[in-house]
Amino acid sequence: MSFVVDASVVLAWAFDEVHPRAVLARDRVRGEEIVVPSVWWFEVRNALVMGERRGRITERDTADFLRSLSRLPVTIDRVPKETEMLMLARRHRLTVYDAAYLELSIREDLQLATLDRELCAAARGEGILLIGD
Repeated sequence: MSFVVDASVVLAWAFDEVHPRAVLARDRVRGEEIVVPSVWWFEVRNALVMGERRGRITERDTADFLRSLSRLPVTIDRVPKETEMLMLARRHRLTVYDAAYLELSIREDLQLATLDRELCAAARGEGILLIGD
């Protein structure tokens, strides 16, 4: 089985933040594949660099985390359905970045792991199951 995970969950792992949804997703990734939109790659790395600038982690921590992340079964989906993604962003007042996760979850009929409140509300509104609900 696969599930969609957004950057907020992965960053909770990186910054050692304990959140029930992030813990559940971490446990599931041991036996399941993660599916992410292509924006995920950039979001994760940007947040890690921002974490370095704020003194939350070091460059070495970033390198170590990215190395461990590369060992996980992650599939990057590079072909979103643009019309649906934009419709979701407009309907739920999401960023296009967040709508990309929701569109992927809907299109592939996969559960979503996120810590973002607005994205959680939008997913529930679209009938998508959230990890941790």
